[in-house]
Amino acid sequence: MIPALNAETGLGTCLDALKQADEIVVVDGGSSDYTIEVAERRGARLLCAATGRGHQLCAGADAAEGDWLLFLHADTTLSEAWRAQADNHIRRTPQKAAFFRFRLDDPAWQARLIERGVALRWLLFALPYGDQGLLISRGLYDSLGGYASLRIMEDVDIVRRLGRARLAALDADAVTSAARWRRDGWLRRSVKNLGLLICYLCGMDSERIARRYA
Repeated sequence: MIPALNAETGLGTCLDALKQADEIVVVDGGSSDYTIEVAERRGARLLCAATGRGHQLCAGADAAEGDWLLFLHADTTLSEAWRAQADNHIRRTPQKAAFFRFRLDDPAWQARLIERGVALRWLLFALPYGDQGLLISRGLYDSLGGYASLRIMEDVDIVRRLGRARLAALDADAVTSAARWRRDGWLRRSVKNLGLLICYLCGMDSERIARRYA
C-alpha cells in the first residue's frame, strides 16, 4: 500500500522496485500532477481517498487481498533484498511486524549522520517511521484496529501500539528521498522533524502538525 499525493517524481522508482510484490495498491489523495498516470503505467491498482496518509493507508488496507500487508511511502525505494527478507520474516516470526533499514539517497556526510540517528531512535525508543516501511500480517493489523485516520504521525501511532516486542528490523534498505533535507537544510529539517515528534507525543493535534510539516 502506497499513499501518494503529487508524487510523480519518486513513485515510478518506488513501484519498479516492488515488481516482486503479489499486489500493489496506490492510494491517491487528490494529486494534481501525473501521479495517477505513473501508477497506471506501472500496472498498480489505483484507489482514491481523502488527503492524509492515515486515511489513504486505511483505504489501501481495506482493499488489499493478501494475508500480509506492506505499507510504503511513495518517495521510498526498497533494495533488491526486500522480498527475500520479507519472506524470511513471514516464515520465522509471523507474530511480529517488521520494517526496513533507513537510507537517504544522498552521498553527503550529513545523510549518513541522519541514518545513524534513525538507527539510534529505533534502539532507544522503538520508533521506526513510515519511510522505513511496515510489513505486518492482516491478523495483527486488524487486531490493532489498523492505522488511525491521521494526516500525519499515523506511523508513530501504530508502532507505539505495536511496541518493541512486536517489531523486527529487516536486513534490507529502504532508500528515501532527501529532497526535504536538501531544500530546508540538513540541521534545520532534522530539528524540525524532532520538534514535531515531540509536539505529537505531548498531545498536539495532528492537523496542526501536518500544517507545520510541509
